[in-house]
Amino acid sequence: MTGSAAEYVPETRSLRALAAASKTCRGCELYEDATQTVFGAGPRRARMLLVGEQPGDVEDQAGEPFVGPAGKLLDSALRDAGIDRAEVYLTNAVKHFRWKPADRGKRRIHDKPAARHINACRPWLAAELELIRPETVVALGAVACAALFGPSFTLTQHRGEILAWPPDSGPFGADSDSARRAFATIHPSAVLRAGPARRETYDGFVADLRLAAKHTPR
Repeated sequence: MTGSAAEYVPETRSLRALAAASKTCRGCELYEDATQTVFGAGPRRARMLLVGEQPGDVEDQAGEPFVGPAGKLLDSALRDAGIDRAEVYLTNAVKHFRWKPADRGKRRIHDKPAARHINACRPWLAAELELIRPETVVALGAVACAALFGPSFTLTQHRGEILAWPPDSGPFGADSDSARRAFATIHPSAVLRAGPARRETYDGFVADLRLAAKHTPR
């Protein structure tokens, strides 16, 4: 374990090569308890790239991003926003599932990634952004925002804004030109946890995605 995935990222940049190399990543300890690495998925020439937090239990078992309950909700939100999921690239800031056991039974409970996990995994995200070079990058939730913009970025303050990419400051810095604009919104799992406000929360999420789509050249 090295504290960074940098040494595992191959020089040969293709999605297939990146995904294959990520399976051997030992940049942080999360690989020890995860079933497998869950790398991004989508077309090489995607104009929009969405970044979530980490794979969940379903994704950890399937090896694909956004295929669990939050992923199904994202499918609906993308459809309602007029976005074809097949045309976007979906990935996570952290590629392994961090979990803790439930009090009873064998159920695995989501455990939020720590800053060290976000930092260790950032070279994979940087490689995806560099290879795909999307027109628009969308951060889904606070962990994705921290990975893209740094820990001082506040989702509630910047949600729904059209943000310049690369940012003036943050982990990617002004040298990156992998996207032309960015947006920050909630993670689809936040909609699932919204309780009585679920409809309103969902509609706001769709509105954010629709705005991102509106400002993404076709």
